[in-house]
Amino acid sequence: MTATFASPDTAAIPLHIIDADDLDSIPASARDWAATCGFKGKSGATLVIPAADGAVAMALVGRGSATSRQRTRFGVAAAARKLPAGTYAIVAGLTGPALEEAALGWLLESYDFSRYKKPKSDAVRLVAPSGIDAARLEMIAAGEALTRDLINTPTNDMSPADLEDAARSLARRHDAKINVITGDDLISSNFPMIHAVGRASATPPRLIEMTWGDTGPHLTLVGKGVCFDTGGLNIKPGSSMGLMKKDMGGAATTLGLASMIMALKLPIRLRLLIPAVENSISANAFRPQDILTSRKGLTVEINNTDAEGRLVLADALALACEEDTDLVISMATLTGAARVAVGPDLSPFFTDDDAAATALTKAAAQVADPVWRLPFHAPYEDMIEPGVADLDNAPSGGFAGAITAALFLRRFVSRPYIHFDIYGWNPTAKPARPKGGVGMGARAILDALPDLLKL
Repeated sequence: MTATFASPDTAAIPLHIIDADDLDSIPASARDWAATCGFKGKSGATLVIPAADGAVAMALVGRGSATSRQRTRFGVAAAARKLPAGTYAIVAGLTGPALEEAALGWLLESYDFSRYKKPKSDAVRLVAPSGIDAARLEMIAAGEALTRDLINTPTNDMSPADLEDAARSLARRHDAKINVITGDDLISSNFPMIHAVGRASATPPRLIEMTWGDTGPHLTLVGKGVCFDTGGLNIKPGSSMGLMKKDMGGAATTLGLASMIMALKLPIRLRLLIPAVENSISANAFRPQDILTSRKGLTVEINNTDAEGRLVLADALALACEEDTDLVISMATLTGAARVAVGPDLSPFFTDDDAAATALTKAAAQVADPVWRLPFHAPYEDMIEPGVADLDNAPSGGFAGAITAALFLRRFVSRPYIHFDIYGWNPTAKPARPKGGVGMGARAILDALPDLLKL
């Protein structure tokens, strides 16, 4: 469910945002009640101030201290699940970027995945605050909601064919063009590794291509669309397979980002490529020790069928670079090593362009979408060269798994390139990020695009 703001004309309950370092900002009429209730302005804390007739006269929401805000993103947004149903309007306590973060956080916190259950009926809505671009924030929240919906949907309803349907629906909404190559046509169209990874599934593999925009710099997004990953013949244990519906999180995030870009009508030419497969087990599954020839002509020795994401991305990246694109960005739930390195909350990215890294880091801080740069460490190139083929899809030893995967992908790229190795899942509920599927890095990229593409 995509949340929106209430109209500024709606009658609303006044909402006061209280800094824990400035409790004197509590309205004088509410200070005694706040003191009696022990309200200290902690991040996300709420307090309803009753009127004489028992109705809600106003509400207080804690913003936390300056120190605590370094540890909590979107703290004010937690109020969206704590306050009584009704419509609220922020009347004091926030301005500028802090007000924008609170408003966007409120929309993100109000997300509800209700495909398989009764939707929430008691809404806590926020009037669009004055001084912010409410329409823009709603478009960003809608893109994030699309990403979350796609990731949260189980594979019985989010197969490669269903992912194609979602892409077609988005394309119709924004008058984008779409082309899909499916099944054995992938072989004749020279996408051998996408076909090899997905051919064992009951749902044929496919390459989804969406294009939009006629003028401006050219941005190509490539999203990993592994709709479920059993691990293939190197089958995962049950404990590792439980969340594999989210292995298309890269595709979901690029679709959400594409939604934001098109809704905002940014002056760019956008191309989105999604290799959509299910890594299954059958008589025709690809095997360990197979050697595949990629679209680019590089040969790849398969030393683990559970390292399939880089294979499908490689063919798509090769296609991406056959056009004169200004920037290629890939997004994938690619390695467990990235999670070990930075945990579930940070989006690690790789680039050889220091200016692009600076732009992304700056934008991430501004929009509360944290990223962290990891290196394309050239001395590790030898680790992905097996000797019997050009490349190894799963180097032995277990060291630097996120880096070696990124180096593998870079072998297929000949344009300016940024790679994101995201998690796509929020393991515990946090403000503006309910437990479940979540977009990572998309808002940072969106905010950085003027610098990345020289808009």
